[in-house]
Amino acid sequence: MKVAVLGASGNIGSEIVRELASRGHEVTAIARNPDRIPAIAGITAKAGDASDPDALTALIKGSDAVISALHHDVPAATLLAALHKAGVPRFLVTGGAASLEVAPGVRLFDTPEFPEAWRPFGQSGIDFLDALRGETRVDWTFLSPAALIEAAPRRGTYRSGKDQLLTDAEGVSRIGYSDFAIAMVDELETPKHSRARFTVAY
Repeated sequence: MKVAVLGASGNIGSEIVRELASRGHEVTAIARNPDRIPAIAGITAKAGDASDPDALTALIKGSDAVISALHHDVPAATLLAALHKAGVPRFLVTGGAASLEVAPGVRLFDTPEFPEAWRPFGQSGIDFLDALRGETRVDWTFLSPAALIEAAPRRGTYRSGKDQLLTDAEGVSRIGYSDFAIAMVDELETPKHSRARFTVAY
């Protein structure tokens, strides 16, 4: 497939780009600093600002799907406007864990343990997901990571869920960047969560 990746030079974006290329996809890797994008066969690095819908439209036109690894600093409406204009049918989004439930009706964001410093990022992720839920033209998927997403050795495995935070036997919610990327590309290739959110963790 032809896939455009937004935020392609970041920790998560660069792993998604690598995973896509390793599976033979044709990748347009878009970032403000394209020199940081890995120079791998199948990857075309392009400079771009996702907050400019007209410029973004030109960059993603002809893609079969767009994967966003941005930190929700660009509103969903801006990105969706570019997808609509470019005629891209699928949109996969790197989400946050804040909106995941830790008990019925209780989000991680609502718990006293949720760090105050993370609240602006958590709220922006919640707002982004809410905006996607009203989208009917593009087939979207919002992938929430575990509570902790970090650099970790690639395992090649993960567990998936829907709206509830996943934890391991020790009560820890964790996923590595590379295994998160595997889950994202698996969803791209074999869609199971059309117009829905899901989550992954070890």
